[in-house]
Amino acid sequence: MDPGMNQLLKWSIENSENPSADPTSTTDPKAERPSGRPLNPEAINSLFGGPTDADLMKEAMAAVLSPNISLDNKLVAFDNFEQLIEVIDNANNMENLGLWTPLVGLLGSEEQDLRRMAAWCVGTAVQNNVKAQEKLLAVNVIPTLVKLAIEDANEQVRRKSIYALSSEVRNFQPGLNAAVKALPKDVAPEGGIDAGDMEAVDRVIEQLRVDSARKAST
Repeated sequence: MDPGMNQLLKWSIENSENPSADPTSTTDPKAERPSGRPLNPEAINSLFGGPTDADLMKEAMAAVLSPNISLDNKLVAFDNFEQLIEVIDNANNMENLGLWTPLVGLLGSEEQDLRRMAAWCVGTAVQNNVKAQEKLLAVNVIPTLVKLAIEDANEQVRRKSIYALSSEVRNFQPGLNAAVKALPKDVAPEGGIDAGDMEAVDRVIEQLRVDSARKAST
């Protein structure tokens, strides 16, 4: 069953009248029953035939990749994509939709704004999301993000790459280990650090930010 329709069915049951209620009761059953959960947009779309979030995500990525769409419109589509994957279920659905490969591929785009948006979306997808953190590690993009964070000529690309790294390594030891391995020796702490030690992680991320700002001023 379509997830939206499944949620619609659950919503209908939760908000239906109690068929076993005493017909002689003078108490309004609606007053006794707590208000049901609001119907989410996915369920509404399933009911009325509108596009689901999955449809919108695929359409946005197709627009970003299309050679027939202007850069300005690509950035609008990318911004829409980023907002959609702020929802953790949508971020986790990226793998099923085959969206991780084109997204991380855009980190190598010749257009700096597309690199920036790709790094931003990566950071949004993996933030506080172990499943997405595991996927990013599996596609072996952490060294790419480190390189962008340190070497990219555009400051905004560096900033968003640092954001993506920060989101990937927090409370995720395999991601942190991969990042430390890819970082230059003057940034990587000796002996490694615990991904749950936020102060230690912050020091590494802050050093990347300082180095990025210094690069921008030269």
